[in-house]
Amino acid sequence: MPITDAAARREAIADYRIVGAPAEPNLEGLAALATTLCHVSGAAVNIIDDRYQYQVATAGVDAAICDRDDSMCAVVLPDARHVWVADASVDDRFAENPFVTGARGRVRFYASSPLITPAGVAIGTLCVFDDHAGTLTAEQSSALDLLAGQAVEVLELRRLTHELERSNDQLAHFAGQISHDLRNPLTALMGQIDLALDGVDDGDGSRATHALHRADAAAARMNVMITELLAYARVGGAEARRERVALGPLVEGVIADLERAVAAFDARITVRIDPDDAIVCDPALIAVLLQNLLANALKFAAAAGVAPVVELDAQRGPTGWAITVDDNGPGVAAQLRDRVFDIMERGDAADVPGLGLGLATSRRIVQAHGGRIGIEDAALGGARLRVSLPSD
Repeated sequence: MPITDAAARREAIADYRIVGAPAEPNLEGLAALATTLCHVSGAAVNIIDDRYQYQVATAGVDAAICDRDDSMCAVVLPDARHVWVADASVDDRFAENPFVTGARGRVRFYASSPLITPAGVAIGTLCVFDDHAGTLTAEQSSALDLLAGQAVEVLELRRLTHELERSNDQLAHFAGQISHDLRNPLTALMGQIDLALDGVDDGDGSRATHALHRADAAAARMNVMITELLAYARVGGAEARRERVALGPLVEGVIADLERAVAAFDARITVRIDPDDAIVCDPALIAVLLQNLLANALKFAAAAGVAPVVELDAQRGPTGWAITVDDNGPGVAAQLRDRVFDIMERGDAADVPGLGLGLATSRRIVQAHGGRIGIEDAALGGARLRVSLPSD
């Protein structure tokens, strides 16, 4: 059954970057074809969010935006199925609609098919209309459904093109940043080894020992960087397995691995899950995801000078799993909440150890499971990392 959840629809619409963008010629072509096949005067590809209907492509009329309450398509969107109405002026759903009464139009014949994403989210409609009563044959109804499916394919191609462009930009940035970040500890390592050798040659044991300790610290930093890079690369090439696993033991193992950090930061982690709940996922990747999110929360809260308080909550709802990790750290500024998921992006936390790959890795894991991840404000005062995963 199509998903009509408002939050899922908002996220899906945002992924397509179609609202407010220049008209997409392929969508306009589909709208024009719909008018021809259905023998009507107008058609529109509509994207519908919580407040507005956006006509992102039209034929026979000028594209416009209207309040959701005025939209005819918003009335039928919750059912997410093909509908047609011979005369909207005598249909209880539409008789008082401004597009029917003359306030915004005089629509009589109306038909629409839902735009349903590959994830099953209903984000709008492809509709056709005319100012006189009419009908559709079974073949025309089927054709409208097919054209709606093609409209979604155009949107998917648009999304994938944007993701590829962003991936290429990130790869170029990634290569440059890695070269810079690995060169720094390597230079420090080489310099300290030279100082240690000088101390040995001069018979100054304390100087050599001090330099070797500094060299060891530089090597440790480089080891952390390489470990993070390898983890990111492995996740990028992994395909998510699907198996049913108990959530309780999975979380227990993750927290056990963080025991040293919890003790070092004098932290407290509270878990709110049903230990008997089972989740369909790749357990190794989800363990990495949870460890990244919890470790980030601990690290950033501690860097802000507070004893970290972290809350992990996992609930299964009608559209899938909602997993949140809240902390009492400094939070993430609204303007940075998308950017921090990019590779090598540290936001405004340059003084916190790490390469900035934790959230980038987390996003790749979530996407591999067909889910979404975002940042909100937490009731604890810091950041809330929200992960949405399909139920199966």
